[in-house]
Amino acid sequence: MTRTSVRKFKDTAVEKEKIETILRAGMAAPLAVNKQPWHFVVVTDREILDKIAQYRSPLAIVVCGDMNKLVPMGKEWWITDISLASENMLLAAHALGLGSIWTALYPLQDYMKNASKLLNLPDNLVPLNVLIFGYTDQIALPKDKWNPENVSYNSYGNKE
Repeated sequence: MTRTSVRKFKDTAVEKEKIETILRAGMAAPLAVNKQPWHFVVVTDREILDKIAQYRSPLAIVVCGDMNKLVPMGKEWWITDISLASENMLLAAHALGLGSIWTALYPLQDYMKNASKLLNLPDNLVPLNVLIFGYTDQIALPKDKWNPENVSYNSYGNKE
């Protein structure tokens, strides 16, 4: 509960070992029927970063769903699978001392189209989000989002 979204980063490059750890964490996420419907595009090129990342950072990972790996009985499960992988990567980055933020692409068609073109994605890859990483250049305190009104026990409305 100490991870928070970071929007300001130092220009310091993220080490390749940390990038691989982040990717491994993403691939360790739980998923439906082990289809692993993901593809990760690691972006470190400054020119591409300036076009793809909403915040200036040394690293972005575009998390894509591979439509060739869909589960027949749950074609939309890829969104959950990719989201779980994304959260794992955000948590791994935090554990490694990096800041991060999730920025959405899907379902915003113009954003998705621009990212696909910029990254030369094949038609079977759908970009879900851009995860932005780097060494924090701000003090970012997590918000306490606990609200017991959003919790029921055993049936809706039951508070205990």
